[in-house]
Amino acid sequence: MEETLAGVGKSIAAVTDRTAELAVSAADALTEGAGWLARLMVLILIPVGFLNVFLRYVGRYTEAQLVNNTWIEAQWYLYGVLFLLMFPYLLRHDGNVRVDFWYAERSPRAKAVIDLIGHMVSLVPFTALAIWVSWKPVRDSWSIWEQSPDPGGLARAPLKAMILVAFVLLGIQALATLVRLVAFLTGRERMLVMGERDAPMRIE
Repeated sequence: MEETLAGVGKSIAAVTDRTAELAVSAADALTEGAGWLARLMVLILIPVGFLNVFLRYVGRYTEAQLVNNTWIEAQWYLYGVLFLLMFPYLLRHDGNVRVDFWYAERSPRAKAVIDLIGHMVSLVPFTALAIWVSWKPVRDSWSIWEQSPDPGGLARAPLKAMILVAFVLLGIQALATLVRLVAFLTGRERMLVMGERDAPMRIE
């Protein structure tokens, strides 16, 4: 009987670990996709920004209005999307800035405990609050297809929607990070696809 129960327990543990691995892998795939889109935004943002600057200076010398609100707003829209998409990517690769005068020299286990508490106390609640606060403004913006108040400006609704998308992606990655931390603290990290993580940025 005890052997049967032990076998059932191992089977449940294996299924749980496999489910956690699939969930973490799916979250990582979403995050890496967001990072890929952010890189694409950079490739588009650079020529748009250069064009705006170039036309502005040419317009000064020719006394012509060569830059319009469409291109100006396109530049800061792209920058905003780039910034938002990097939320989960930085968390995934541990690129968040740390003021770590009391964190840097601690053991990996102590760091994992600090991260686990910090994520549960601040990151996850903050992300949930941001999603809750953003939902209604985004919905209202789409319901009226909100436009820029400036002549020739772009629609605001898609950009506002990216705020909600970014925090949803951040929340998903935060949960995946919690799974990793718990797996590490319980000695089961080898059962998950942990992946390579960059060293965090540090301010000392």
